[in-house]
Amino acid sequence: MAAGVSPWRRLMVLSAAALLVLAAGLSAGSATSSAWSRRDLPIEYLMVPSPSMHRQIKVEFQGGGPHAVYLLDGMLARDDYNGWDIHLPVFEWFDQSGLSLVLPTGGTASFYCDWYRPAAGNGGVWTYKWETFLTQELPQWLAANKGISPTGNAVVGASMSGSAALILAANHPRDFGYAASMSGFLNLSAGQWPSLVSAAQLGAGGFHSDAMWGSATDPAWAAHDPTVNAAKLVANNTRIWVYTGNGGQSDLAGGNKLDASLLESATRLSNKVFQSRYKAAGGHNGVFNFPDNGTHTWSYWGAQLRAMLPDLRRVVGAG
Repeated sequence: MAAGVSPWRRLMVLSAAALLVLAAGLSAGSATSSAWSRRDLPIEYLMVPSPSMHRQIKVEFQGGGPHAVYLLDGMLARDDYNGWDIHLPVFEWFDQSGLSLVLPTGGTASFYCDWYRPAAGNGGVWTYKWETFLTQELPQWLAANKGISPTGNAVVGASMSGSAALILAANHPRDFGYAASMSGFLNLSAGQWPSLVSAAQLGAGGFHSDAMWGSATDPAWAAHDPTVNAAKLVANNTRIWVYTGNGGQSDLAGGNKLDASLLESATRLSNKVFQSRYKAAGGHNGVFNFPDNGTHTWSYWGAQLRAMLPDLRRVVGAG
């Protein structure tokens, strides 16, 4: 290591490059993945109008009860199917659970927030108003058309959307009384994280983080940082579930996944900082699962979602 370069900075620089490699690999996933749930389940593909984004948003939906679990996608979210469905049989897991599933599609590199300016990337320009959609337009539509309560639901995010899930719950406690982060980036305004996010968004299709939250010193970065807003989650008594691996592989991961290992190592550091801030604020309604293995991949997030299901049924299903 060069003199004067801290281990943290070196890890962050390596992880920024790793995230770009990881993103390129995930983008190659097939639209006919064998992990998809079996075909006889009552899965619906809804087209939900979004006045704020000036288009209709495709939402994968499985009815199961009056309360729902929203599953948010990762950095390379696609417009056709949600990554939770592409990579994992989530609809099978939640069948007969008493909970409905809501999987929005789209939102590449969006962090599921309302952007300052239009999002230019992937050869086009889009209006990103995802917070408005997820907390106003979509809940109202589901209530009117599918009988889903607009309050007391759960939101679960992986990678990019892990921080978004916690922030949505912090700012909209009536909508989401339960929030889970799987390998989320939970200290986004600190240190090299704005640079990491910028590099990742560029790599995901040429998106620019200043159109999202402005420069690294803009208050919007802190406003969307779960560590900065941990006290809100405590005050709301939000039930939270936070998972991250340590970069070490287990039998869930095959092949050489150095990129996913490096990224998870940096992610874990941010999760530890969040945990400390949450507990310092008096937080006691959370599960923190930091095992001795686990990389930045869907197989680990799926295992956590299955482990979380009894807790979701207890907290959300009884709501």
